[in-house]
Amino acid sequence: MGINWKTILDLKVRRLWLVLVTVLAAGAGLARAGQAVIRYEASHEAMGTVFTVAVYGRDAAFLSEVTNEVFEEIDRLDEQMSNYRPGSELSVINRDAAQREMLVEPKLFGLIQYSLRASQESAGAFDITVGPLMKHWGFFRGQGRLPSPAEISQVLKHVGYQHVHLDPERRTLRFDVSGVEIDLGGIAKGYAVDQAVEILLSNGVTAALVSSGTSSIYALGSPPGERGWKVTVRDPFEAGKAADVFRLQNFALSTSGSYEKFFKIGGKTYCHIMDPHTGWPVENMLSTVAVVPTGTESEALTKIFFVGGVEKSRPYLASHANAIAVFYQPGDKPRTFTRTVLRSTSFQIPSDSIAELEK
Repeated sequence: MGINWKTILDLKVRRLWLVLVTVLAAGAGLARAGQAVIRYEASHEAMGTVFTVAVYGRDAAFLSEVTNEVFEEIDRLDEQMSNYRPGSELSVINRDAAQREMLVEPKLFGLIQYSLRASQESAGAFDITVGPLMKHWGFFRGQGRLPSPAEISQVLKHVGYQHVHLDPERRTLRFDVSGVEIDLGGIAKGYAVDQAVEILLSNGVTAALVSSGTSSIYALGSPPGERGWKVTVRDPFEAGKAADVFRLQNFALSTSGSYEKFFKIGGKTYCHIMDPHTGWPVENMLSTVAVVPTGTESEALTKIFFVGGVEKSRPYLASHANAIAVFYQPGDKPRTFTRTVLRSTSFQIPSDSIAELEK
């Protein structure tokens, strides 16, 4: 039975819109009452990175409680989706799904559904089954190694989103060959950011910036007196230098970079972002940026853009609305880069959203 993605997404958008309208009205009432707005910020380690929430409101104790609720949810997701925890739901799925159908928790099932759809729509540029490749290249609890072509050929027999089969009615999952593993490391942080935003909205928060390290960011509303949040994208070679600056409101941004995890052998650099088709790390790409309405989509898109490159990403942007893509590729001289900016053919975002490239 086919999945009606349009219905699922429309329902989610309508639900979030109703919540947003409610909390914005409440926030406007507080502003008219003349109550002072304060900023509260806190950070928390999870999913191998540091999540940060910067939030505006009227009461520091309340903002602290809400932020703690956010971090508790992120910890729950980490425990559920981690490949490093033998007892996590995802680890159990990876061990047993080739032998039997696995009943999957509803939200995790929905994330896997979305991930497989992203794989289909990108012709496999994004693929959550690259876990075995990551292990053979030494990026899982390792320092990096160069596998032989024969090893890669063997591993590729267990890689491919087509090996993951879902039954939406029964909410079950199975693998059609042994050795397949789901790795949500390329999308889980963006999903966690989205879940954090839902918690903030449900508690009446109307202005916040939620980030998962340098991976994914969601800009909820705007800081007091500002038009959106300014979000800086780092230079591919210098962490403290800006390559671009975006202004965002009710929009997400994610980056993927070759500088995040890599190793060098024989003077050649190998990054952690794999091309699922070849089994080799992607070359000729330094970093990519995706700006879209949700953190989940933005994190998946950075991999799609990174693997596909500029030309192969054009058809995707022609068929998917409201996305901005930025590609940073090696320049002609050492430590220089070229920059390409693409935008969806259809770019008509809601009136309460901002997604602008300033620099």
